[in-house]
Amino acid sequence: MSKANGNAHRKKSSKPYNERTDLEKLQSQWTKLSGLHLREEPSAAIVRCATAAEIAANYAIRTEWARKTEFDDTIVDMFLRWANGLPLKVTRLFVPIYFATPDESQIGKALKASAEKINTVRNAVVHQGAFSNPEEAEAVIADAKTFINTIVGLSIENFDIEVAAQEWQASRKSEGGE
Repeated sequence: MSKANGNAHRKKSSKPYNERTDLEKLQSQWTKLSGLHLREEPSAAIVRCATAAEIAANYAIRTEWARKTEFDDTIVDMFLRWANGLPLKVTRLFVPIYFATPDESQIGKALKASAEKINTVRNAVVHQGAFSNPEEAEAVIADAKTFINTIVGLSIENFDIEVAAQEWQASRKSEGGE
């Protein structure tokens, strides 16, 4: 069975994924996640929402480190690779630099707990081959949405990933993109 033209119906994106900003990647991931969830592919939706949450953390870390340090992008990228994974990025790179008293911050504690929860479910799918059901996917997507809106919302007032993804998708269509 050949799928040579399996994606021929899709329009070419105007900007390659690896050239997009973290926010553009985040919006793209959320858009893809919505499609997977609607097609009842819960395990894939869980992986996609965990990826979106990690990209949101990358955005927040880059934003805060640019504000509070003099490290260049290369060094920050090295730290992001070193932290490797949502919980470590939040615990080691974001919360300590964003919050004056990290151990006392309710938002910091909530971000750490949420990152751990999202990552645990993602790892069960990716590393243990677990199959998810729609209810579990819905719960993790809700957790990821709250995490994303909170962590990005600390630097972009009233950020809402669903609104941002819809706006991004509309702009892509008007540009003749995906």
